[in-house]
Amino acid sequence: MIRVAVVGAAGRMGGAVCRLIEASTDMELSAAIERETHPELGRQYGNCRLACSLPTALETSDVVVDFALPPRLADRVGACAGSGKPYVCGVTGLDDGANLALGEAARRIPVVYAPNFSVGIALLYRLAADAARALGAGYDAEIVEAHHRHKKDAPSGTALKLSQAVREARAGDVPIHAIRAGDITGDHTVVFAGPGERLELTHRASSRDAFAHGVLAAVRFACEATPGLYSMSDVPAGRP
Repeated sequence: MIRVAVVGAAGRMGGAVCRLIEASTDMELSAAIERETHPELGRQYGNCRLACSLPTALETSDVVVDFALPPRLADRVGACAGSGKPYVCGVTGLDDGANLALGEAARRIPVVYAPNFSVGIALLYRLAADAARALGAGYDAEIVEAHHRHKKDAPSGTALKLSQAVREARAGDVPIHAIRAGDITGDHTVVFAGPGERLELTHRASSRDAFAHGVLAAVRFACEATPGLYSMSDVPAGRP
């Protein structure tokens, strides 16, 4: 049984991950972590209560899943590296310092970082790059992404990675248009427009469970992996 600590457990993604862990047959929720000022501290989460101490949680956990906010990410991944516990991270809006902290920790522990854990998105990255190479500079490329009104970062980490995939496949700018409205779970469209025609590659998530299932696959992978920095393309479930 894999004992999983979830940081950001009271958030939208953290909550979805907690629910799937509780329903799984090979994992248990060993700790649910939130910030020190969270109003729900002490609330029951499965067999544990919402707490604020990651170092304490590490004592009874095999792996950490992080969907908290970017501040103090370096402290969180550093604590995991110090205890030898794998780290699965879906935090977006990272600065250079946080990215550096992930890379440094990956020298000591398995770190799986993905702005989006959906299997479909993992395929979309590849399809977008293939289309960019095939169509070339004669087709303009732009990205439109939409999320719920509470999402703090814009553009999304997924849109930024899609833009990177297209830019690496062919030179040129890839503008991103971000929509924040209602309760949209997550839509991403890559548009290639050329003379007399348009190609659109779209992924729409109807439930956060699409992402949470990928997180559980990443947890299983991380628990068996050697130290290194991995993405969903390294996780079997992320290679359709």
